[in-house]
Amino acid sequence: MLDFLRCNAKLCLERIHGQYGFINTCLKSLIIEKFGEETWETLKTQAEVQDTFMTYTVYDDVITLKLIQEACKIVDVSEDVVLKLFGEYFFTFCKMSGYDRMLRTLGGNLTEFIENLDALHSYLALSYQEMNAPSFRVEKRTDGAMLLHYYSDRRGLCHIVPGIIESVARDFFNSEVTMEILTQSEEKERTGEKEHVIFLVLQKAKRPKRKTKKTTNPESGDSHKDKEKALDVAFQTTKENYSALLCCPEKKSHWDIVKSVVKFGKGNLSHTFDPVYPERLWVEERTFCNAFPFHIVFDEELRIKQAGVNVQKFVPGLRRPGGRVDKYFTVIHPQVTFTIFSIRKFINSQFVLRAHREMLPDSRRNQPMLKLRGQMIWMESIQCMMYLCSPKLRSLEELEEQKMHISDIAQHDTTRDLILLNQQRLAEIELSNQLERKKEELRILSKNLEAEKKKTETLLYSMLPKHVANLLKEGKKVEAGEFNSCTILFSDIVTFTNICSACEPIQIVNMLNSMYSKFDRLTSVHNVYKVETIGDAYMVVGGVPVPIASHAIRVANFALGMRTAAREVMNPITGEPIQIRVGIHTGPVLAGVVGEKMPRYCLFGDTVNTASRMESHGLPNKIHLSPTAFRYLQNQGFEIVERGEIEVKGKGKMTTYILRQNLYATENEIMGRAEKQHSSHTDQMEADALGNLASKTIAVMKYADSQQLLTSSSLAYEAEARLCNGEHTKGDAEQQLSDQMRTQHFSDGNAHSRFCVLL
Repeated sequence: MLDFLRCNAKLCLERIHGQYGFINTCLKSLIIEKFGEETWETLKTQAEVQDTFMTYTVYDDVITLKLIQEACKIVDVSEDVVLKLFGEYFFTFCKMSGYDRMLRTLGGNLTEFIENLDALHSYLALSYQEMNAPSFRVEKRTDGAMLLHYYSDRRGLCHIVPGIIESVARDFFNSEVTMEILTQSEEKERTGEKEHVIFLVLQKAKRPKRKTKKTTNPESGDSHKDKEKALDVAFQTTKENYSALLCCPEKKSHWDIVKSVVKFGKGNLSHTFDPVYPERLWVEERTFCNAFPFHIVFDEELRIKQAGVNVQKFVPGLRRPGGRVDKYFTVIHPQVTFTIFSIRKFINSQFVLRAHREMLPDSRRNQPMLKLRGQMIWMESIQCMMYLCSPKLRSLEELEEQKMHISDIAQHDTTRDLILLNQQRLAEIELSNQLERKKEELRILSKNLEAEKKKTETLLYSMLPKHVANLLKEGKKVEAGEFNSCTILFSDIVTFTNICSACEPIQIVNMLNSMYSKFDRLTSVHNVYKVETIGDAYMVVGGVPVPIASHAIRVANFALGMRTAAREVMNPITGEPIQIRVGIHTGPVLAGVVGEKMPRYCLFGDTVNTASRMESHGLPNKIHLSPTAFRYLQNQGFEIVERGEIEVKGKGKMTTYILRQNLYATENEIMGRAEKQHSSHTDQMEADALGNLASKTIAVMKYADSQQLLTSSSLAYEAEARLCNGEHTKGDAEQQLSDQMRTQHFSDGNAHSRFCVLL
């Protein structure tokens, strides 16, 4: 697993290797946790890699290389820093992934932990067959410092080691470690050039926190009595230990007894244990070779002295002592030359030997090569090396391929259990791969479904107010609401009938589509609600469905924007800009959803009729205001002139007005054209209120009550959600919604809001 931490997590530019998706998944998790989801999306796009990686699938190193290189560019740090950060995070990631207990049991201190890494890699290779693990060797200096030798086929990977080792020391052994590179070189081993890095490791244990001593009264004798009591206890303990040692049958000097008492009192019996060795070995040669059927003893010249019975069975040449062991086997892990010096350099590593095909019997040459895995033990007194090993097998299938049986392996050898357990483990891995693939398929389907859902919601929100649409989606009935004050706008095209009679239908459709698209964009700029379009008629309302005090100002600015936008739409007959008429009126309305097959949010009341009359009695390229609309816009920064008294169908004589311009806002501001400054997050939220996707490309106008609009819209939907969840009674929710729909009346008939400016 720490193969992941060092070698598989990094890459070699010269040699192409593969690594498991677990590494790339960890790198993705690191980027998201440290730098955010957006950074990972950018990194993924620039590196041109997929979003998800399968744990047990081998991926090309090029993928990880791209991720690391692009990460360095995006976060603007060196590769060494990124790799060390990855090492620190990967240690935590492995613990969270279920390897915590396995790592904690490797050793009782940091030295033992590192010395057993190669053994852990060998075990993990049973499940991760494509692992290309590094090798580690620990060397102690006379000054107490530790040298860590790191060997890897992948060059440039050493900077990940300090991140992992320092994290291991802090977490497992409560100590601080500093590491620095002493030398960095390349050694030519049997398999080619191998990077060899020597780290100086300085370990300093953390000091335990001092306990705060309780303050005692100097006048009291409690402190003195406690000290006397502690001394008595210590004396009694020492006396008992001394008495026990005197009872031992073995005679000891007084000085040995004193040392034993001191050590005994410390409670560290394990540190005083001295094993007893027999004067001669009470094992027969035949019994030893049968008890350890897979073992080889060879001298400094690699000459074979003895071999186990079963290794002789599968490699018959070993029956003749005196042959060279490298004639029959080659070392495949660690990747070193087959010499006593190289073997002793990696004496703490597990060694894997592979038999030479030409040295096997003819009946076995077409089978997979025999591999042995075990431990090298140097016997100093006779200057020989003993290789205690077992067949390297991962499953029952491999056992059958070697034409072996469980009985060929010694009963005390755990390889028996590993083969049976790993058979089940491989089945679980295959099942896990299938589950991961299904999970990825579901994730992609869910992502596509979410995208389609957003498209559907966007279309729905363009037809109905958001909170009304949400109620309909939940199957709730939408009650009609009364709005005491709102502003309604109607517009149409001058001589539209004549244009239709002289043009092709497709020309009319293109003209209306161009005009309505521009008008729709303006609804997001000023946050007014588009009610409907019928032919060339365009209807907009301000203050509905969410009440807002500046409804008249918003609609007036929208009308000015309409007039400007209409100049960009050409008459198909004349080629000149089209002319529109606009009418505006302010008053109360009743709003609600009408129909079931194609429900629409409609407005009812005399205010709608009056606004329509203002449009029909208007003038080309003029914005016609009713008296009520004029009162709401008076003294609000608009240039308004009186048109005079006119006869209005169904209304009689009315004094109406013409809106000319906004005295304080520029054309770019009214049209929502982005300038140098950028709109704020609040303004973007306001533009999103109607669910219009165009809000991402426009500059939203800021009004004094913009925040009020956002709050009112949120409260309206929250009230409906609470009603659906049963938190309030229906009457309470309807009352709350009704209160939100009613706008405040002002004594002077004007809505008190400052004039809008572009943020």
